[in-house]
Amino acid sequence: MDLMPTHRAPFLWPSTELTLGAVVLAALLWVTHPLVPLTATTLVLAAVLYIGLGLTIVTGLNAYAGRFGPADRITLARAVLVLFLASLTGTPAVLQDLAWPYALLCLLALIMDGADGFVARHTHTASAFGARFDMELDAFFILVLCFAVMVSGTAGPWVLLIGLMRYGFVMAGWRWRWLNEPLPESFRRKTICVWQLVTLMAALLPFIPDLLGHAALLLALALLTGSFALDIRYLHQNRNRRRL
Repeated sequence: MDLMPTHRAPFLWPSTELTLGAVVLAALLWVTHPLVPLTATTLVLAAVLYIGLGLTIVTGLNAYAGRFGPADRITLARAVLVLFLASLTGTPAVLQDLAWPYALLCLLALIMDGADGFVARHTHTASAFGARFDMELDAFFILVLCFAVMVSGTAGPWVLLIGLMRYGFVMAGWRWRWLNEPLPESFRRKTICVWQLVTLMAALLPFIPDLLGHAALLLALALLTGSFALDIRYLHQNRNRRRL
């Protein structure tokens, strides 16, 4: 038996793609500044978030011993747009004066969500890293929308529970390992995720009445809470079965 350690093939650091992404993010901020002067908070937030994105990609590629494929480039393009939207929450005036363009860019980010999966399937380049990259970006996008809704004054800090619930679930998995077990595919889970995104984007639109926006957001929070409760119940009931 060969006891020599198996050496993984070195991954290629996507320096070109990350550099281009930084340029695009800077260009988006530069174009926005004449319309609504951006605060220093927005610029610092954009830089910190992009550095975090770069470190996350490099760490993920190393952990999964993966390659940065064509689908991942599309996910990166969507990530740049999401980080741009996230950084604009540091300038609340943008969410008031440019509410419609902001909401339309959020819609564009949502539409782009299916493009990376389509490319991965048709180029046969689907990977564990790509799936995780896409999933984490979806979770972060929801959190960004929650912050935008809060900063715009549409809802109070409670709306952050929608975006933070998934991260709380992940942290709970550090204590209770059975929460880290895989879950079966669920139409219910996907539907509620889409409902969250649509509800949060709609809440950003100026013509949506406050009462309707609050009701829809509370419904989204209730549905999400129920969905997590069902998943936790499933994992708890199957925790002993997986040990056998």
